[in-house]
Amino acid sequence: MQTHEQLLQFIFSGLMLGSIYALIALALVTTHNITGILNMAQGEFVAIGALTACSFYEAGFSLPAAFILAVLITAIVGGFMERLAINPARNSSPLSLIIITIGVSIALRGTALLIWGTDPYSLPSFSGGESLHVLGAVINEQGIWILGLVIFAVSGLYIFMEKTYWGKAVRACVINRVGARLVGINPYILSFMAFVASGALGAAAGIVITPVTLATYDMGFVLGLKGFVAAVLGGINSVGGAILGGLLLGVLEMFGAGLVSSGFKDAVALIVLIIVLLVRPEGIISAVTGRRV
Repeated sequence: MQTHEQLLQFIFSGLMLGSIYALIALALVTTHNITGILNMAQGEFVAIGALTACSFYEAGFSLPAAFILAVLITAIVGGFMERLAINPARNSSPLSLIIITIGVSIALRGTALLIWGTDPYSLPSFSGGESLHVLGAVINEQGIWILGLVIFAVSGLYIFMEKTYWGKAVRACVINRVGARLVGINPYILSFMAFVASGALGAAAGIVITPVTLATYDMGFVLGLKGFVAAVLGGINSVGGAILGGLLLGVLEMFGAGLVSSGFKDAVALIVLIIVLLVRPEGIISAVTGRRV
C-alpha cells in the first residue's frame, strides 16, 4: 500500500471509529443539556445493549428482532436508573450526581459480569457484503452501518428538537429551567426521557459495533471514556461539537496507532483530553459559537 493510500486508510478507519465515539458523546451531551448531569454510566448502556442483543440472537431471534429488543431493554434500564438513582437525588450538587452515576456504572458492570461472564460475544455483520475499495483504501461494510447510524441519530435528534412539542420543551428547559417550569413544562419528565433516550442510543451504538469489536462486559468503560473525551473536545453543551469531537478523536487515534504505535492508540484520548482542558476547556464548537443544543 502506497503512502497516500495508507493515509487515506487511516482517515476512513478513523471516521468509522470516531462515529462510535460520536454516538456516545451525542448521548452524553443530550443528557447533560437536559438534566445538567454528566452520565458516567453511558458506556455501560453500550455494553448492556450489545450483550443483550447477542443473547437474543443466540436464543434464535433474528438480528433485527434482537436489535430492537436490546434497544428497548436498555432504554428501560436507563429509565430505571433515572427514577431510582437520579430523581431521588435531584436536589443534590452536580458533583454528587456525577458520583451517583459512577456508582451506577460500577453496579451495571458488575451485573453484566454476573450475567454474561468474561467471555466475548459476537454478532454477524449486518449486511454480509464485501468491503468497499476507495482510492486504494478499504472500507469495512459494517463501518457504513456505523456511519449510517450516526446520520440517522443526528437527523432524528434534529427533527425531534425542531419539529415536535417535546423537542421545543427540551430547548426551553435548556435555555431557562425555571422559566420552563413556570409555563407548565415538567423538567423531571424530560429528565426521564433523556435517560431513556440515552439508553436506547447507547444500546444501538453497542450493537452496531459488535460485529467489528465483539462484546464484553467491560467494553463500556473505555468506550464511555472515549465518548466523554469526544464530548469535551467538541464542547460539552454542543450536539454538533459532540459529533465533530468524536470523528476528530477517531482520526487522531488511527494516525497515532498507524504512525507511532498501536499501543499509543488509547493514550491519544487522554492526551487530547489534557490538552483541551488546558488550552480550550469550553471545547472547539462552544468556543466558536457560544451556543448550546
